[in-house]
Amino acid sequence: MHDNTHALPQTGEPMRHPARLGIALSLALATVGCSTGAGGGSTAAGGPTARSVAEPTTVTSCGRRMSLVSPPKRAVTLDQTSTETLLELGLQDRMAGTANLKTKIPAPYRAAYAEVPVIAPEIATGEQLRAATPDVVIAGSADLYTQDRAGTREELAALKVPTFVSAVDCPQQNPPGTTPFELLFSDYENLGRIFGAEKRAGELAAAQRAAVAKAGKNAAGAPRGTDRPTVVFLYSAFGGMPYVAGGTGLPSEMSRIVGADNAFDDVDEDWPEVSWEEVAERDPDFIVIGDLSERGRPGDSAAEKRATMAAHPVISRLAAVRDDRIIEVPGIELDPSVRSVHALGLLAAGMKDLGYVR
Repeated sequence: MHDNTHALPQTGEPMRHPARLGIALSLALATVGCSTGAGGGSTAAGGPTARSVAEPTTVTSCGRRMSLVSPPKRAVTLDQTSTETLLELGLQDRMAGTANLKTKIPAPYRAAYAEVPVIAPEIATGEQLRAATPDVVIAGSADLYTQDRAGTREELAALKVPTFVSAVDCPQQNPPGTTPFELLFSDYENLGRIFGAEKRAGELAAAQRAAVAKAGKNAAGAPRGTDRPTVVFLYSAFGGMPYVAGGTGLPSEMSRIVGADNAFDDVDEDWPEVSWEEVAERDPDFIVIGDLSERGRPGDSAAEKRATMAAHPVISRLAAVRDDRIIEVPGIELDPSVRSVHALGLLAAGMKDLGYVR
């Protein structure tokens, strides 16, 4: 799960280059919450319960074993994805900090989010993480754990600070064939175990599995084989160039679920930059636009993307553009997160509206 609302940083470059900062985290980090930490913990919404020190909880996160003797009290999340997952689990009173907000927090989470300190509006550094004295650190992608960001997982482990990374970011560490959505649901269940919120996590995973199954009913009514509709997911048009969903991103799995084919499945990237001519060559049956209006960078809004396509001498002639076979979804929901099932539902409904599902 790479930081892909990121695909177009503020500099306009497709890669980020934050300033390098030291990670000499203080020993204060090592005194809480890990295998040598004290027991106990308050009960958060959704039913987290205290655990005996004699019964540590162990989970494996992206190949690294985590063992905690008690539910964390001072979790820090390094990205919006992880923040919203913990808020959905009712764990705001266990959070000592959050960072890297990409868009506005949705209404259902705003009151809880207001209770959590923001340690960094963008990507957190080691100094900012040190100041929050976390007893666990959680991120959606491993690339937030580097020496010039929050510190490597190895550095934090040496200080006895456990680190969690979404299973979606390391599919090779999971059973072959496990879908991105199932990896997301395993995150909920593992976080539920870590925080003693198993009931809430289980309910969330069950509800989202049901939402995926509902969207999957599209596939039964959609054309089969070579008649399946093709789709291009347009994430951004920064600098006039399209960033689309490749074969390794969540939209590829969304397409499969609803009975469509991602036109750029052959590209081994999450969100590659391509040319408009390549999009025209794929000639998709319909286009999904990721609306990133709240981020506010050039080419982010759905309106700007529509205008760019309408003005392009080649793309404007595509049937999908001429006939307005376009579905709009929140751009942030096209990356794996607790909100992704919402985008999946919009995709399924949009296909029905366009007549691709009986």
